[in-house]
Amino acid sequence: MKAAVCRQFGEPLVIEEIELAPPGPGEISVKMAACAICHSDIMYIDGAWGGVLPAVYGHEAAGKVEAVGKGVDTVSVGDHVVVTLIRSCGHCHYCSQGHAVACDTHFALDAQSPLRTMDGNAIAHGLRTGAFAEHVVVHNSQAVTISADIPFNSASLLACGVITGFGAVTNTANISAGSSVVIIGTGGVGLNSVQGAAIAGAATIIAIDISQSKLEAARTFGATHTINASSGNMQDQVRALTNGRGADYVFVTVGAKSAIDSSYELMGRTGSVVLVGMPADGVMSQFDPVNVASESQRILGSKMGSSRVPVDVPYLASLYQQGRLKLDELISGTYPLEDINEAIASVKNGGALRNVIVF
Repeated sequence: MKAAVCRQFGEPLVIEEIELAPPGPGEISVKMAACAICHSDIMYIDGAWGGVLPAVYGHEAAGKVEAVGKGVDTVSVGDHVVVTLIRSCGHCHYCSQGHAVACDTHFALDAQSPLRTMDGNAIAHGLRTGAFAEHVVVHNSQAVTISADIPFNSASLLACGVITGFGAVTNTANISAGSSVVIIGTGGVGLNSVQGAAIAGAATIIAIDISQSKLEAARTFGATHTINASSGNMQDQVRALTNGRGADYVFVTVGAKSAIDSSYELMGRTGSVVLVGMPADGVMSQFDPVNVASESQRILGSKMGSSRVPVDVPYLASLYQQGRLKLDELISGTYPLEDINEAIASVKNGGALRNVIVF
Protein backbone atom coordinates (compact mmCIF):
# COMPACT_ATOMS: atom_id res chain seq x y z
CA MET A 1 0.00 0.00 0.00
CA LYS A 2 1.01 3.64 -0.40
CA ALA A 3 1.87 5.74 2.65
CA ALA A 4 3.43 9.10 3.45
CA VAL A 5 6.54 8.21 5.45
CA CYS A 6 8.50 10.58 7.69
CA ARG A 7 12.16 9.62 7.32
CA GLN A 8 13.76 12.75 8.76
CA PHE A 9 12.27 15.30 11.14
CA GLY A 10 11.58 18.63 9.50
CA GLU A 11 11.79 17.23 5.98
CA PRO A 12 8.95 16.58 3.48
CA LEU A 13 7.17 13.25 3.78
CA VAL A 14 8.05 10.59 1.23
CA ILE A 15 5.31 8.70 -0.62
CA GLU A 16 6.30 5.05 -0.88
CA GLU A 17 5.01 1.51 -0.94
CA ILE A 18 5.03 -0.22 2.46
CA GLU A 19 3.62 -3.41 3.94
CA LEU A 20 0.84 -3.71 6.53
CA ALA A 21 0.36 -6.77 8.73
CA PRO A 22 -3.11 -8.35 8.96
CA PRO A 23 -5.15 -7.60 12.11
CA GLY A 24 -4.38 -9.76 15.15
CA PRO A 25 -6.72 -10.65 18.03
CA GLY A 26 -8.77 -7.63 19.06
CA GLU A 27 -7.60 -5.64 16.05
CA ILE A 28 -9.22 -4.44 12.84
CA SER A 29 -8.09 -3.35 9.40
CA VAL A 30 -9.68 -0.23 7.93
CA LYS A 31 -9.48 1.00 4.34
CA MET A 32 -8.92 4.74 4.65
CA ALA A 33 -11.29 7.19 3.01
CA ALA A 34 -10.16 10.42 4.68
CA CYS A 35 -7.55 11.63 7.15
CA ALA A 36 -7.44 15.22 8.37
CA ILE A 37 -4.13 16.89 9.17
CA CYS A 38 -3.83 17.79 12.85
CA HIS A 39 -1.20 20.07 14.39
CA SER A 40 -0.08 17.08 16.49
CA ASP A 41 0.95 15.30 13.29
CA ILE A 42 2.90 18.38 12.24
CA MET A 43 4.58 18.67 15.64
CA TYR A 44 5.79 15.09 15.35
CA ILE A 45 6.88 15.54 11.73
CA ASP A 46 8.89 18.60 12.76
CA GLY A 47 10.53 16.69 15.63
CA ALA A 48 9.00 18.72 18.49
CA TRP A 49 8.28 15.59 20.53
CA GLY A 50 11.01 13.27 19.28
CA GLY A 51 10.17 9.67 18.46
CA VAL A 52 11.40 6.79 16.32
CA LEU A 53 11.89 7.10 12.56
CA PRO A 54 10.89 6.16 9.95
CA ALA A 55 7.25 6.67 10.92
CA VAL A 56 3.81 7.03 9.40
CA TYR A 57 1.71 9.65 11.18
CA GLY A 58 -1.93 10.66 10.70
CA HIS A 59 -4.61 9.93 13.28
CA GLU A 60 -7.78 11.93 12.47
CA ALA A 61 -9.34 9.37 10.19
CA ALA A 62 -12.41 7.67 8.79
CA GLY A 63 -12.92 4.72 6.49
CA LYS A 64 -14.53 1.32 5.99
CA VAL A 65 -13.72 -1.83 7.96
CA GLU A 66 -12.19 -4.45 5.68
CA ALA A 67 -11.16 -7.19 8.15
CA VAL A 68 -11.54 -7.99 11.85
CA GLY A 69 -9.31 -10.06 14.12
CA LYS A 70 -10.31 -12.78 16.52
CA GLY A 71 -12.62 -11.69 19.32
CA VAL A 72 -13.78 -8.43 17.73
CA ASP A 73 -17.50 -7.84 18.11
CA THR A 74 -17.68 -4.05 18.25
CA VAL A 75 -17.53 -3.48 14.49
CA SER A 76 -18.14 -5.59 11.41
CA VAL A 77 -16.66 -5.78 7.93
CA GLY A 78 -18.20 -3.06 5.78
CA ASP A 79 -18.98 -0.69 8.68
CA HIS A 80 -18.20 2.97 8.22
CA VAL A 81 -16.01 3.99 11.16
CA VAL A 82 -14.21 6.93 12.72
CA VAL A 83 -10.67 5.89 13.71
CA THR A 84 -9.03 7.63 16.69
CA LEU A 85 -5.70 7.37 18.51
CA ILE A 86 -7.49 6.55 21.79
CA ARG A 87 -6.65 2.92 22.58
CA SER A 88 -8.29 1.59 25.74
CA CYS A 89 -8.83 -1.73 27.50
CA GLY A 90 -12.00 -0.79 29.38
CA HIS A 91 -10.95 -2.35 32.69
CA CYS A 92 -7.68 -0.84 33.98
CA HIS A 93 -7.62 1.65 36.87
CA TYR A 94 -8.16 4.65 34.59
CA CYS A 95 -10.68 3.07 32.23
CA SER A 96 -12.78 1.88 35.18
CA GLN A 97 -12.98 5.52 36.31
CA GLY A 98 -14.10 6.69 32.86
CA HIS A 99 -10.70 8.03 31.75
CA ALA A 100 -10.12 6.01 28.58
CA VAL A 101 -7.55 8.51 27.28
CA ALA A 102 -5.32 7.63 30.26
CA CYS A 103 -5.52 3.83 29.79
CA ASP A 104 -2.23 2.27 30.92
CA THR A 105 -2.68 -1.18 29.38
CA HIS A 106 0.03 -2.26 26.93
CA PHE A 107 -1.30 -3.69 23.69
CA ALA A 108 0.30 -5.93 21.10
CA LEU A 109 0.36 -2.99 18.68
CA ASP A 110 2.35 -0.98 21.23
CA ALA A 111 5.04 -3.64 21.26
CA GLN A 112 5.21 -4.27 17.51
CA SER A 113 4.20 -1.93 14.73
CA PRO A 114 2.09 -3.43 11.93
CA LEU A 115 4.06 -1.35 9.42
CA ARG A 116 7.14 -2.52 7.48
CA THR A 117 9.20 -1.32 4.58
CA MET A 118 9.12 -3.51 1.48
CA ASP A 119 12.42 -5.07 2.60
CA GLY A 120 11.04 -5.93 6.04
CA ASN A 121 12.33 -3.13 8.29
CA ALA A 122 10.01 -1.73 10.96
CA ILE A 123 8.20 1.59 10.51
CA ALA A 124 6.85 3.35 13.60
CA HIS A 125 3.07 3.28 14.00
CA GLY A 126 2.74 7.04 14.45
CA LEU A 127 0.18 8.17 17.04
CA ARG A 128 -0.94 4.54 17.29
CA THR A 129 -2.79 4.95 13.99
CA GLY A 130 -0.58 5.57 10.94
CA ALA A 131 -3.43 6.97 8.88
CA PHE A 132 -1.41 8.84 6.26
CA ALA A 133 -1.71 5.56 4.38
CA GLU A 134 -4.27 3.70 2.30
CA HIS A 135 -5.03 1.18 5.08
CA VAL A 136 -4.56 1.01 8.86
CA VAL A 137 -4.52 -1.71 11.49
CA VAL A 138 -5.69 -0.51 14.91
CA HIS A 139 -7.13 -1.96 18.10
CA ASN A 140 -10.92 -2.25 17.92
CA SER A 141 -11.31 0.25 20.79
CA GLN A 142 -9.97 2.94 18.46
CA ALA A 143 -12.88 2.72 16.03
CA VAL A 144 -16.57 3.47 16.35
CA THR A 145 -19.29 2.88 13.77
CA ILE A 146 -21.07 5.86 12.24
CA SER A 147 -23.98 6.22 9.87
CA ALA A 148 -23.13 5.56 6.23
CA ASP A 149 -24.79 8.83 5.23
CA ILE A 150 -22.15 10.97 6.97
CA PRO A 151 -19.45 11.98 4.47
CA PHE A 152 -16.06 10.48 5.32
CA ASN A 153 -14.33 13.87 4.96
CA SER A 154 -16.50 15.37 7.67
CA ALA A 155 -16.53 12.22 9.79
CA SER A 156 -12.74 12.17 10.00
CA LEU A 157 -12.79 15.42 11.99
CA LEU A 158 -14.65 13.65 14.79
CA ALA A 159 -11.56 11.55 15.48
CA CYS A 160 -9.52 14.35 17.03
CA GLY A 161 -10.19 18.03 16.35
CA VAL A 162 -13.85 17.90 17.29
CA ILE A 163 -13.69 15.57 20.29
CA THR A 164 -10.64 17.46 21.59
CA GLY A 165 -12.12 20.95 21.40
CA PHE A 166 -15.74 20.09 22.14
CA GLY A 167 -14.83 17.54 24.82
CA ALA A 168 -12.57 19.97 26.67
CA VAL A 169 -15.67 22.10 27.24
CA THR A 170 -18.28 19.42 27.93
CA ASN A 171 -16.19 16.64 29.49
CA THR A 172 -13.05 18.09 31.08
CA ALA A 173 -14.52 21.38 32.31
CA ASN A 174 -18.20 20.39 32.19
CA ILE A 175 -19.13 24.05 31.99
CA SER A 176 -22.31 25.39 33.48
CA ALA A 177 -25.09 26.93 31.42
CA GLY A 178 -24.93 30.71 31.66
CA SER A 179 -21.19 30.78 32.28
CA SER A 180 -18.60 33.02 30.63
CA VAL A 181 -16.00 31.34 28.43
CA VAL A 182 -12.80 32.48 26.72
CA ILE A 183 -11.25 30.40 23.93
CA ILE A 184 -7.67 31.32 23.03
CA GLY A 185 -6.96 30.14 19.49
CA THR A 186 -9.68 29.68 16.88
CA GLY A 187 -8.20 27.05 14.61
CA GLY A 188 -9.75 23.63 14.09
CA VAL A 189 -9.72 22.70 17.79
CA GLY A 190 -10.63 26.15 19.08
CA LEU A 191 -13.69 26.46 16.86
CA ASN A 192 -14.94 23.20 18.30
CA SER A 193 -14.49 24.59 21.80
CA VAL A 194 -16.53 27.57 20.63
CA GLN A 195 -19.38 25.45 19.35
CA GLY A 196 -19.14 23.16 22.37
CA ALA A 197 -19.60 26.18 24.64
CA ALA A 198 -22.54 27.40 22.54
CA ILE A 199 -24.29 24.03 22.63
CA ALA A 200 -23.61 23.73 26.39
CA GLY A 201 -25.39 27.05 26.96
CA ALA A 202 -22.56 29.47 27.81
CA ALA A 203 -23.88 33.02 27.98
CA THR A 204 -20.67 34.78 26.95
CA ILE A 205 -18.24 33.17 24.51
CA ILE A 206 -15.13 35.26 23.81
CA ALA A 207 -12.84 34.05 21.03
CA ILE A 208 -9.24 35.33 20.94
CA ASP A 209 -6.83 35.01 18.01
CA ILE A 210 -4.40 37.06 15.95
CA SER A 211 -6.13 36.14 12.67
CA GLN A 212 -9.10 38.32 11.82
CA SER A 213 -10.47 35.76 9.37
CA LYS A 214 -10.44 33.06 12.06
CA LEU A 215 -12.16 35.41 14.49
CA GLU A 216 -14.87 36.01 11.90
CA ALA A 217 -15.23 32.24 11.56
CA ALA A 218 -15.57 31.98 15.34
CA ARG A 219 -18.67 34.17 15.15
CA THR A 220 -20.32 31.71 12.80
CA PHE A 221 -19.52 28.86 15.21
CA GLY A 222 -21.16 30.61 18.17
CA ALA A 223 -18.77 33.21 19.62
CA THR A 224 -20.62 36.17 21.10
CA HIS A 225 -17.50 38.38 21.14
CA THR A 226 -14.06 38.36 19.54
CA ILE A 227 -10.76 39.92 20.53
CA ASN A 228 -7.74 40.29 18.31
CA ALA A 229 -4.79 39.47 20.55
CA SER A 230 -2.73 42.19 18.92
CA SER A 231 -5.28 44.92 19.68
CA GLY A 232 -4.31 45.70 23.25
CA ASN A 233 -4.68 44.50 26.84
CA MET A 234 -6.67 41.26 26.68
CA GLN A 235 -7.30 41.20 30.43
CA ASP A 236 -9.06 44.57 30.37
CA GLN A 237 -11.15 43.56 27.36
CA VAL A 238 -12.20 40.24 28.89
CA ARG A 239 -13.12 41.87 32.18
CA ALA A 240 -15.15 44.50 30.35
CA LEU A 241 -17.15 41.71 28.72
CA THR A 242 -17.65 39.79 31.97
CA ASN A 243 -18.90 42.54 34.28
CA GLY A 244 -15.41 43.07 35.67
CA ARG A 245 -15.07 39.51 36.97
CA GLY A 246 -12.97 37.67 34.39
CA ALA A 247 -14.03 34.47 32.70
CA ASP A 248 -15.42 31.39 34.42
CA TYR A 249 -13.47 29.20 31.98
CA VAL A 250 -10.46 29.88 29.75
CA PHE A 251 -9.59 27.27 27.13
CA VAL A 252 -6.11 27.43 25.61
CA THR A 253 -6.40 25.49 22.36
CA VAL A 254 -2.93 26.30 21.01
CA GLY A 255 0.44 25.17 22.33
CA ALA A 256 2.12 28.58 22.29
CA LYS A 257 3.81 29.61 25.53
CA SER A 258 2.51 33.17 25.18
CA ALA A 259 -1.08 31.92 24.98
CA ILE A 260 -0.65 29.71 28.06
CA ASP A 261 1.05 32.46 30.07
CA SER A 262 -1.68 34.98 29.26
CA SER A 263 -4.53 32.65 30.19
CA TYR A 264 -4.16 32.83 33.98
CA GLU A 265 -4.96 36.53 34.18
CA LEU A 266 -8.13 36.10 32.13
CA MET A 267 -9.97 33.82 34.56
CA GLY A 268 -12.02 35.22 37.40
CA ARG A 269 -12.58 34.07 40.96
CA THR A 270 -13.36 30.30 41.06
CA GLY A 271 -12.41 30.23 37.36
CA SER A 272 -10.65 27.46 35.45
CA VAL A 273 -7.91 27.44 32.84
CA VAL A 274 -8.09 24.36 30.63
CA LEU A 275 -4.93 23.49 28.68
CA VAL A 276 -6.02 21.82 25.43
CA GLY A 277 -3.28 22.57 22.89
CA MET A 278 -0.02 20.64 23.26
CA PRO A 279 3.24 22.63 23.36
CA ALA A 280 6.61 21.26 22.31
CA ASP A 281 8.71 19.39 24.88
CA GLY A 282 10.44 21.69 27.34
CA VAL A 283 8.04 24.63 27.12
CA MET A 284 7.57 25.97 30.66
CA SER A 285 4.90 28.26 32.08
CA GLN A 286 4.66 30.10 35.39
CA PHE A 287 1.69 31.18 37.51
CA ASP A 288 1.17 32.63 40.99
CA PRO A 289 -0.08 29.79 43.23
CA VAL A 290 -1.25 32.29 45.86
CA ASN A 291 -3.87 33.63 43.46
CA VAL A 292 -4.95 30.15 42.41
CA ALA A 293 -5.41 29.08 46.03
CA SER A 294 -7.00 32.25 47.39
CA GLU A 295 -9.39 32.61 44.44
CA SER A 296 -10.30 28.89 44.37
CA GLN A 297 -9.15 28.63 40.78
CA ARG A 298 -8.20 25.52 38.82
CA ILE A 299 -5.71 24.65 36.08
CA LEU A 300 -6.80 21.55 34.17
CA GLY A 301 -5.21 19.45 31.47
CA SER A 302 -7.42 18.04 28.74
CA LYS A 303 -6.06 15.27 26.53
CA MET A 304 -8.30 14.50 23.56
CA GLY A 305 -11.18 16.23 25.33
CA SER A 306 -11.29 13.50 28.02
CA SER A 307 -13.29 11.62 25.40
CA ARG A 308 -15.07 8.31 25.65
CA VAL A 309 -15.03 7.23 22.02
CA PRO A 310 -18.06 4.88 22.05
CA VAL A 311 -20.17 7.58 23.71
CA ASP A 312 -18.90 10.90 22.40
CA VAL A 313 -18.41 10.15 18.71
CA PRO A 314 -21.99 8.88 18.15
CA TYR A 315 -23.34 11.84 20.13
CA LEU A 316 -21.38 14.33 18.04
CA ALA A 317 -22.36 12.53 14.84
CA SER A 318 -26.01 12.87 15.84
CA LEU A 319 -25.56 16.60 16.48
CA TYR A 320 -24.10 16.90 12.98
CA GLN A 321 -27.04 15.04 11.47
CA GLN A 322 -29.42 17.37 13.33
CA GLY A 323 -27.65 20.39 11.87
CA ARG A 324 -26.47 21.53 15.31
CA LEU A 325 -22.75 20.73 14.92
CA LYS A 326 -20.69 22.21 12.10
CA LEU A 327 -18.24 19.83 10.45
CA ASP A 328 -18.29 20.62 6.73
CA GLU A 329 -17.43 24.25 7.50
CA LEU A 330 -14.19 23.19 9.21
CA ILE A 331 -12.71 21.74 6.03
CA SER A 332 -10.48 24.21 4.21
CA GLY A 333 -9.32 21.89 1.44
CA THR A 334 -9.00 18.29 0.30
CA TYR A 335 -5.83 16.76 -1.14
CA PRO A 336 -4.76 13.39 -2.53
CA LEU A 337 -2.06 11.55 -0.58
CA GLU A 338 0.53 12.56 -3.19
CA ASP A 339 -0.03 16.22 -2.28
CA ILE A 340 0.23 15.80 1.49
CA ASN A 341 3.28 18.07 1.81
CA GLU A 342 1.36 20.87 0.12
CA ALA A 343 -1.56 20.28 2.50
CA ILE A 344 0.78 20.40 5.52
CA ALA A 345 2.41 23.62 4.28
CA SER A 346 -1.03 25.22 3.98
CA VAL A 347 -1.79 24.37 7.62
CA LYS A 348 1.59 25.69 8.77
CA ASN A 349 1.00 28.97 6.96
CA GLY A 350 -2.10 29.53 9.07
CA GLY A 351 -4.52 29.69 6.18
CA ALA A 352 -6.37 26.44 6.90
CA LEU A 353 -8.67 25.20 9.62
CA ARG A 354 -8.48 21.55 8.63
CA ASN A 355 -7.05 20.11 5.42
CA VAL A 356 -8.13 16.56 4.66
CA ILE A 357 -6.27 13.85 2.76
CA VAL A 358 -8.73 11.84 0.69
CA PHE A 359 -8.14 8.35 -0.67
